[in-house]
Amino acid sequence: MENDSNLLYPHNMSQSNVVKISESLGYSINCTVSIVNEILFNNISLNKISTSMTMNGAVLPIMAMFIVAAEEQNVKQCELQGTIQNDILKEFMVRNTYIFPPKPSMRIISDIFSYTSKNMPKFNSISISGYHMQEAGADAVHELAFTIANGIEYCRAGLKSEMKIDDFASRLSFFWGIGMNFYMEIAKLRAARRLWANLMKEKFNPKNKKSCVLRCHSQTSGWSLTAQVLILTGIDHFMDYFDPYNNIVRTSVEALSAIFGGTQSLHTNSYDEAVCLPTNFSSRLARNTQLILQEETGITNVIDPWAGSYMMEELTDEIYTKSLELIKEIESHGGMTQAVIDGIPKMKIEECAAKKQAKIDSDEHVICGVNKYKLSHEDEIETLDIDNTAVRKKQINRISKIRETRDNEKVKEILNKITECCSSEKGNLLQLSIQAARLRCSVGEITDAMIKIFGRYKANDALISGVYYKHFSKKSDSDSVIQRSKNFSIKFGRNPRILVAKLGQDGHDRGAKIIASGFSDMGFDVDVGPLFLTPSDAVQHAIDADVHIIGISTLAGGHKYLVPELIHELDDIKRRDIKVIVGGVIPPKDYKCLYEAGVALIFGPGEKITNAANSILDLLEKNANKIKSPPV
Repeated sequence: MENDSNLLYPHNMSQSNVVKISESLGYSINCTVSIVNEILFNNISLNKISTSMTMNGAVLPIMAMFIVAAEEQNVKQCELQGTIQNDILKEFMVRNTYIFPPKPSMRIISDIFSYTSKNMPKFNSISISGYHMQEAGADAVHELAFTIANGIEYCRAGLKSEMKIDDFASRLSFFWGIGMNFYMEIAKLRAARRLWANLMKEKFNPKNKKSCVLRCHSQTSGWSLTAQVLILTGIDHFMDYFDPYNNIVRTSVEALSAIFGGTQSLHTNSYDEAVCLPTNFSSRLARNTQLILQEETGITNVIDPWAGSYMMEELTDEIYTKSLELIKEIESHGGMTQAVIDGIPKMKIEECAAKKQAKIDSDEHVICGVNKYKLSHEDEIETLDIDNTAVRKKQINRISKIRETRDNEKVKEILNKITECCSSEKGNLLQLSIQAARLRCSVGEITDAMIKIFGRYKANDALISGVYYKHFSKKSDSDSVIQRSKNFSIKFGRNPRILVAKLGQDGHDRGAKIIASGFSDMGFDVDVGPLFLTPSDAVQHAIDADVHIIGISTLAGGHKYLVPELIHELDDIKRRDIKVIVGGVIPPKDYKCLYEAGVALIFGPGEKITNAANSILDLLEKNANKIKSPPV
């Protein structure tokens, strides 16, 4: 298991104006190489560690800054070890930190492959991720199939840049999510290695055996973690206890699956990540979980210990066969890039997520401490809090000082060269981005130079319907909500209408999509806002759609700043008749400030969709005198 330094940067930054950057973006903030070197890598020798960077949309400027930071430590590029995620196709499917459209995004990947193969032989130029697909709702077959299909598409991108398959394929790596289905996860990793090797031989005929080897990192599931939250019934609220300490056991079981499946490296999640950024205590427990498994058990001393088990071999074959069928479907569509443009994998994953949630809400899928074996009382857990305003202010000041002291004429010149390279398709964008990083260009400036030609991608999301209701077995509960929605429509002349919105840099939309689909099946009219909205944008969408409710899904820690700002926007236009509700990863200690700001209802992880819908209908009925009649 590698000792990786795992870095998470601003993923879809494009604004070069530092004041604009500061508004409504949550925790992510713009940066330059000076900041990277002086703060992030202070006293860290980049030739002595393996650095893993989770970066996709803004991969060029971040990769460039990492390289220049190393140069300024007198570390040669050929000495650098680590991995850049650089997996843009899965961003269009699930994680949503894309910036440019799919085709120019694939050109960027080709340029990175080309540059790193020549200059950074120890560096993994891509980490092809199934983890985020699982977190978004994909089952094992869809995660495996779509991840391998992405890998095939990236190989084609490398070949288009006039490289041979053996020039880069041995530096490809994979990243899997590991959930609570113990045997399934082991079989998935076993099937993945066979599937990748066979398809590489079939499609690309490499000469180097290493080009067929699937090397992988695994991370225990974040989605499987449960939280201690406040739950609302009608307008009243009380603490519900979902026993977050159970997450320590969950992570241990998932880590075992990853090790038995043959992962090369492993990340174990902290037990409190369902409610906040992990504390030092929870992080230490997570780290020690894998250290104990590695150092004390002897589990890692045996390769593929489940080989020969009839059950395991049968399950491995089943996953292999089903995944291969799905890959062939994607290939027949023209490959993954075209499938992504047409929204095929995204829709299939969202259907998986809705089906899974319906089974949880129906108590068919047991989650201990959530829908079975619940606690009656538990002390509130400690959570970590960060002063977002202070962090943002310091960063803006740093960027302003850097811009005052750099050579802005040379900055303008290199940014123009990047724009020209995008237009002409001649030259290497990573090479030019490195030159820009040396001149102290920011992430936003380099990105803006490319947006001038590539444009900024806007996804067209379709709302799936019928899946949640079909798989929700407690029909009396769902039918009761549907009847209440019909009664509301009869009384007020239209269905209850909700805007489901994501604010700031939060692109994790599994919860938002499930809520939207489930509420639609419960008789609500649902509008799904675009990702990365500012509060003022969200309010305008709500006005345009004439909704009764704005539902904010928050998973990135910006709720204390963005939600009150949204309510102020409603105040400014005298539209407090539109009620604001919030759901997601919210520490219980933050509930008070949200209620005081004017939030009407708060839902934490684990709330059933039928219960949430009933609470919203209670809220609307209580405020019936404020509900606007539909236009005549």
